[in-house]
Amino acid sequence: MGKRKEQPGDVAMGGTQPPIGDDESDDDTDMVNVDFEWFDPQPAVDFHGLKNLLRQLFDADAQIFDMSALADLILSQPLLGSTVKVDGNESDPYAFLSVLNMQEHKDKPVIKDLINYLKTKSATNPSLSALHSLLSQTPIPPIGLVLTERLINMPSEVIPPMYNMLLEEVAWAIEDKEPYTFTHYLVISKNYEEVESKLDLEESRPQKKKKKGGAENRERFYFHPEDEVLERHALCSGSIEYTHKEDEGHADSKRAFQELGIRTSGSLALIEAAKFEGAVKAVTEYLNPS
Repeated sequence: MGKRKEQPGDVAMGGTQPPIGDDESDDDTDMVNVDFEWFDPQPAVDFHGLKNLLRQLFDADAQIFDMSALADLILSQPLLGSTVKVDGNESDPYAFLSVLNMQEHKDKPVIKDLINYLKTKSATNPSLSALHSLLSQTPIPPIGLVLTERLINMPSEVIPPMYNMLLEEVAWAIEDKEPYTFTHYLVISKNYEEVESKLDLEESRPQKKKKKGGAENRERFYFHPEDEVLERHALCSGSIEYTHKEDEGHADSKRAFQELGIRTSGSLALIEAAKFEGAVKAVTEYLNPS
């Protein structure tokens, strides 16, 4: 039986419905209250849900890695990390967060693939030179690989409890002499940049000029608001281009504000272990202001 994690209060998403008898205007929207529950990862029920969230996390490059093996590795440490559900323990997770010791699992094929991938990608971005140096060491240092993802409509308020529980669980694991004493935490996520729509370019007028400036001048946007906070506490951070490029028309399928397309990229933030607790506190204060 999976253990439900105790929280000071479940995050509720929704609101109150209009009073009975009142005329509903066009602005009235029926809202449904949803209580989220936190659980330990459950090997018996969470495999497919975790695998789907991992595919979402790695986006275009998910096909490079054995997602089944990665999900199994997360589930092999059920007392570390969390899932968020709405229909009880037997339902699929809507969000998850876990951490893997890259040194401890360096010989496992999926982690070996990830290390090589991240080392290659970090070499292409000067902002990630500190990460590239760490990943080039033999043996690799005990870096905690933070993997977390959630469904697109999940409220960000579910995130601080997962990070705070992770801090507690890592501390307990260290007390039990388990291999979770990390030198750094590496958070993998995604970001995006807005790009001029190909459809607009095809219909552009002669006087409409394409803006100058390379990729280094484009503004990064965050799918997850906590990523921006974590990067403020990072030793280094930056974007990485996916190996599997999407065709130009794909950006139009992800148009932002119906005007611009978006191009997604991987996002990495390397945080020194001594600063990770402070980073989590900052995320908590930002997403759950009192």
